[in-house]
Amino acid sequence: MAQFKWYESSFPHERYERTLAFVKKNLSAGSGILDVGIDNPLSELLRSNGYIVENTRSKDLDLDFDEVSSTRHSTLTAFEVLEHMVSPFPLLQSAKANKLFASVPLDLWFSKAYKGVMDPFDKHYHEFEPWQFDW
Repeated sequence: MAQFKWYESSFPHERYERTLAFVKKNLSAGSGILDVGIDNPLSELLRSNGYIVENTRSKDLDLDFDEVSSTRHSTLTAFEVLEHMVSPFPLLQSAKANKLFASVPLDLWFSKAYKGVMDPFDKHYHEFEPWQFDW
């Protein structure tokens, strides 16, 4: 597993701290988590706080959600990932985990959909409004 030093990087510290506080409030340390997406600094932060975190390995979760449907972990997390999928609903529908913790950037009047230029997976297919994400 890659070792991230999130506290030495330019990643959004406040968002990570809020996410960690939410997870700690709702999930006991030692719990297993399948995190949707590649290994990342937030995964490492959760591990360093006593959680057993495994990340998905599939490159295209719109087509391949076997890992999610066969996970042995009781919690599925998808922090800032669902907006990168063409259709996240089939992945979520196939989940066997008892809990889902997820976050997405919300569509705001001053923020347009993000599209990266270097990585084909670095784009947002959805900019959710709060009612859509709740649905």
